[in-house]
Amino acid sequence: MPIEDQHGISMRILLAGLLSASCFMTNRLFAQDTLQQLPEVVIQSYISKTPLQRVPTAVSVLSPADMQLQQGTSLLPAFNTVPGIRMEERSPGSYRLSIRGSLLRSPFGIRNIKIYADDIPLTDAGGNTYLNLIDPDAVSGAEILKGPDGSLFGANSGGVVRLNLSPLPGDTQHLQVQLQGGSYGLFHGSIGWQQQWKNYQLQVFQGYQRADGYRQNTAMKRSYTQTAQRWEYRPGYALKLLAFYSDLSYRTPGGLTLAQSEANPRAARPATAALPGAIAQQAGIYNRTVQGGLAHEAQFNSRLQHVLSVFGANTHFENPFITNYEARDENTVGFRTYLQWVNDPEPSHLIQWKWLNGAEWQQTSTDVINYGNRGGKRDTVMAADKLTAHQYFFFSRFHATLRQFTLEAAASLNYYGYSYNSQGHTNIHFTPQLMPRLSMSYAFTPLVTGRITVSRGYSPPATAEVRASDNVINTALQPETGWNYEAGVRAATRRHRAMVDAAFFYYRMQNAIVKRQNTRGEDYFVNAGGVHQKGIELQGTWWLLLPRHSGVLQGIRWEEGYTFSDFKFKDYISGIKNYSGNRLTGVPQHVLVSSVLWQFPAGISLYTQHTFTSRIPLDDANSTFARSYHLLQANVNWKLPLHTRYAVYLRAGADNLLDVKYSLGSDLNAVGNRFYNPAPGRNYFGGIRVVL
Repeated sequence: MPIEDQHGISMRILLAGLLSASCFMTNRLFAQDTLQQLPEVVIQSYISKTPLQRVPTAVSVLSPADMQLQQGTSLLPAFNTVPGIRMEERSPGSYRLSIRGSLLRSPFGIRNIKIYADDIPLTDAGGNTYLNLIDPDAVSGAEILKGPDGSLFGANSGGVVRLNLSPLPGDTQHLQVQLQGGSYGLFHGSIGWQQQWKNYQLQVFQGYQRADGYRQNTAMKRSYTQTAQRWEYRPGYALKLLAFYSDLSYRTPGGLTLAQSEANPRAARPATAALPGAIAQQAGIYNRTVQGGLAHEAQFNSRLQHVLSVFGANTHFENPFITNYEARDENTVGFRTYLQWVNDPEPSHLIQWKWLNGAEWQQTSTDVINYGNRGGKRDTVMAADKLTAHQYFFFSRFHATLRQFTLEAAASLNYYGYSYNSQGHTNIHFTPQLMPRLSMSYAFTPLVTGRITVSRGYSPPATAEVRASDNVINTALQPETGWNYEAGVRAATRRHRAMVDAAFFYYRMQNAIVKRQNTRGEDYFVNAGGVHQKGIELQGTWWLLLPRHSGVLQGIRWEEGYTFSDFKFKDYISGIKNYSGNRLTGVPQHVLVSSVLWQFPAGISLYTQHTFTSRIPLDDANSTFARSYHLLQANVNWKLPLHTRYAVYLRAGADNLLDVKYSLGSDLNAVGNRFYNPAPGRNYFGGIRVVL
């Protein structure tokens, strides 16, 4: 494509995003029997409930209705509607996730992002999160905090995700069954039941999913069981339990060269003269994890609240790879506690404030052995190590409102280190790091709010980066650090018919951690100087026709999300090569997501979504780019007109309606130019949901 054409497309995308970002709506209604004013969204990630309009940081919300609008067999479609988020799934079950950044640190898995379920961290002390263990039907919603936020959550430079896995307190009896099938052997079923008995609430959930996959060597299976319980043993005092067991397995087809992907996009990585192929080695991931936590909430009075949670996890992980067979046993233990004090919430008080102080401690021990891989079976031992990662941090957050002003001053003091037994016992300790954040917002009117934020990011290397697939413990790897500067605005109409959220940020990262590969295709990680990340995020919603009962059209909602990422390397020299000024590997410069929800009589709705992704640099040298692509998906939902105490919903849809050839997750900096993981062409799905 000529350079002038690229610039023209970029300008049109930017203008489209600016013009169509007419609102930001985080509680998106799906039911057609809603005529009242659209409700205001409340954020819970900062412990106490706060209206989104007054939150002085960049936050996005995925509501239960958002999750229901998507296909339901993966979290990817819902998460990718949020500006600044890029989620990939190279084959069924193989999640990768980034917030305002690159996937250079994630050959597979999730790093540099903290993920919590209520007060239970799903991210271990070693910095890894197995988000793919969780059944998508178990996730009723999510809050996404974008940019460095150590105020309550410790070390990260990407952001924080808080998942809703437990039912809301006070929910009455409820039974829900969902079944879905689709192309390439897809089947997904789940059943969830919850019951409230006076002051005790119980939820039990079971999910099962399988898929043959589009490519060779991509079979996936997951069995997931979860329970959530809440016992308010006296007013204001409650015990909460969240626990799950997941048994996940999926094959990994491996990357292809451009010529191979064009010749046969369904092929797995073939053998070479030096190495066997993915099928011969039965390359894949096998993960069995049990994880949970117990939390105690104590509301001593209207001004003082205390929360204490203890948690743990056990993981058995196996990864037959092209060059070896890795087996890991991981054990995590930890606790989290905080005390929040608020002033007397009298209307006569000029200043309303909240002050929270707490601490979190975690330790993850990992026993890892690498064997030779003989056709998917363990051979002789190649390497064996024991690593123990430990982290703890103290955090404090002060929040105050004074008329139109909202001020937050927060910080965490982070301690991180690890030890390993290889040829003797070695301890590595990083210097304690302070992560401050100062945020302020001003309400120009009750419906228009501006905000500014200054925060520091800090992200130590994960254990899977310290000891990558080359089986070498890299003690030279240093944490990423940087300062983030941000401004934004939120605006809404009086009935929340239209809302818009715009954010502008500049993050200066130092010691960026990037993935490289040796000649055998094994991963290792290095610090690559710095990265300057400038970005714009716009998201808006406009109800062209508010939900009503009469007429052929009973509601029309239009949404737009636009992400502009100007991310470039700074002072990055590798050997004799200077990559300074190059675009950050794996990050598209433009992403535009547009959707329209049409509501019709008789409980019928149509949802359509279009996503444009600009070309993506696949190596640090910017010598190869993945082509830009357009994705179009649609689904029809019908609530059957049954006059019974239960509701039945049918749905059918299609993904990649334009039958585009693209790679949803490339292998970055891949040796031999094996970058590409072709995604399915046009495919279909359908299902049923019964709610009692």
